[in-house]
Amino acid sequence: MRKFVLLCLLIPVIGTSQTKNVVSVQRMFAKVDKVLELEKAIGAHAQKYHTNDAKWRVWEITSGPDAGGYQVVEGPFNWTGLDARGNLGAEHTTDWNKSVAVNTTEGYQSGYYEYQESLSTVALTEFSNKIQIVHWYPKLGYAMSVRALIAKMKKVWEADNTTVAVYMTSASGTTQYTMVTRYKNGFKDRDIVNPLNFKERYEKVHGADSFDEYIDILRNKMDKSWGELLEMRAELGSK
Repeated sequence: MRKFVLLCLLIPVIGTSQTKNVVSVQRMFAKVDKVLELEKAIGAHAQKYHTNDAKWRVWEITSGPDAGGYQVVEGPFNWTGLDARGNLGAEHTTDWNKSVAVNTTEGYQSGYYEYQESLSTVALTEFSNKIQIVHWYPKLGYAMSVRALIAKMKKVWEADNTTVAVYMTSASGTTQYTMVTRYKNGFKDRDIVNPLNFKERYEKVHGADSFDEYIDILRNKMDKSWGELLEMRAELGSK
């Protein structure tokens, strides 16, 4: 009986100690004549309303189709924490609408991503100031095949000490894996591990002709893929 009572007492603790592996990702784009106003508003909003699990990290997107936009990452948290977070209050929402949203275009994006520890070579919270993101969209029914390929890629990343955090969308549109290469020393790390020689690196780990399977999955089981570079704008994030 004593054990049963103790277990009941522990249930709330268990419920609130779940792994925090979810992040909220927003992308926003300034109106042509409102870049400075938006940057000022993002920084002020983040520093006033976003702390602890709701903390904001802000990157500027410097290449790719979303170049010129801003990526805001909030978290990590778990889904229980998201329930507890709520909408941060009426004052927060009013400030968002009147100071931030008013300076953005209709290209705003928002979604939830779950960190995939088993596919990653860097801890979730080991962030860096300069990153590359590769977005992979599996065809319907092939998400697990693409996941298995990423697991093989992890062995390549481990072999050449590449730090990659892998995420998967959760209840946020089309299924997507995002592979975030975190450059500890800046973009000059790209000179050390050149993305163009990936075939050689892959076959060194998995054997001759193993790259043929990699290409087959990309051709037949992937809907689309694209990449980009981003730079941290610490002054726009939470303090």
